[in-house]
Amino acid sequence: MVISEFLRKNFKHFNAASLIDAADGYKKHVESGNKMLVTLAGAMSTAELGISLAEMIREGKVHAISCTGANLEEDIFNLVAHDYYERIPNYRDLSPQEEQDLLDRHMNRVTDTCIPEMEAMRRLEGVVLDEWVKADQAGEAYFPHQFFYKVLLSGKLEQYYQIDPKNSWLLEAAKKNLPIFVPGWEDSTLGNMYSGHCISGDVKNVNTMKGGIHYMMELADWYTQISADTSIGFFQIGGGIAGDFPICVVPMLHQDLGRTNIPLWGYFCQISDSTTSYGSYSGAVPNEKITWGKLGIDTPKYIVESDATIVAPLIFAIVLDK
Repeated sequence: MVISEFLRKNFKHFNAASLIDAADGYKKHVESGNKMLVTLAGAMSTAELGISLAEMIREGKVHAISCTGANLEEDIFNLVAHDYYERIPNYRDLSPQEEQDLLDRHMNRVTDTCIPEMEAMRRLEGVVLDEWVKADQAGEAYFPHQFFYKVLLSGKLEQYYQIDPKNSWLLEAAKKNLPIFVPGWEDSTLGNMYSGHCISGDVKNVNTMKGGIHYMMELADWYTQISADTSIGFFQIGGGIAGDFPICVVPMLHQDLGRTNIPLWGYFCQISDSTTSYGSYSGAVPNEKITWGKLGIDTPKYIVESDATIVAPLIFAIVLDK
């Protein structure tokens, strides 16, 4: 039995049924010729969501991505240093001293997985710093994801690949020059490194790296152009800035720019393990977004209250007819 058949046979009620409904809604949306923006919060790249997300990108089921700086860089970390990662199944039982021992070995823990500093973070820093300095000296400015696209497409990291490159979602995105929006990029390892290189003087002009306001302007242009011809859906994995930032573009276009002819998001789904509440944006039900001018009364809306590392690949399997 294929995955989608298994899901349809067994997932009948509650969150399981919501998963099926959300997947069918996603599938209907894109198969009607519409576009989908996917947002990545949490540690989805370290959870190796790239295995399914890269295929979604290849198959034309994802048309733009909003993600944290951590998810952007951690996909590359996994690409070049996977064999050096360490899994800690008993992470809940670690003592403070055991955590310190991991730090002393330069192993940065993300839940049950440790990312090796030298093989992952410093290896990428050495390559991308060349691009930062080159752009700085030429008086050019790029977005964080564009610098990563340059590095990946240059082939400079290929000698270090430790997973099948078809499982790197960022590499697939680079091949398609997929629009990516990375709010708050400075809150990431490479963002910290870039700040350090600006402070030390390796990069003279801090504006060599475009930031959040530039990303919102870019998103506004993209949404305006694409929505003129087709509906754009919003598939949110987790909460936080990766989702909060892009969904605001529609009310901004309406209320701040007066472009009242711009359509609302045409589909919405959020996967979250946040308890439904009206004090936590991550736990707010989709209807609350109507009052903010983000979604409409008739927008198909779904929420799956579960672990995104489990749910997202299953939804993707249905969308891909797996």
